Amino acid sequence: MPRVCEFYGIQIYIYCDDHDSPHFHAVYAGREVQVRIDDLSIIAGRLPPRAMGLVIEWAAQRRAALREDWQLAREHLALKPIAPLK
Repeated sequence: MPRVCEFYGIQIYIYCDDHDSPHFHAVYAGREVQVRIDDLSIIAGRLPPRAMGLVIEWAAQRRAALREDWQLAREHLALKPIAPLK
């Protein structure tokens, strides 16, 4: 799995053969959510409220890097690590 970041027990993935609409997957405590990169809306899934807040805060600060990794994934190229939330 192409993990691009991990922070506070939350793992962030971008898959190369995933469906359209640029998005990422966040996994925490056995739960998963898919979040659109452009507007940070939830496509599917659910995380606990605190974890979801951290994911949205992280993504809002890193949209350009997420878009870049999404494009790399679509081209089946190596993804770049994205800085964690501190």
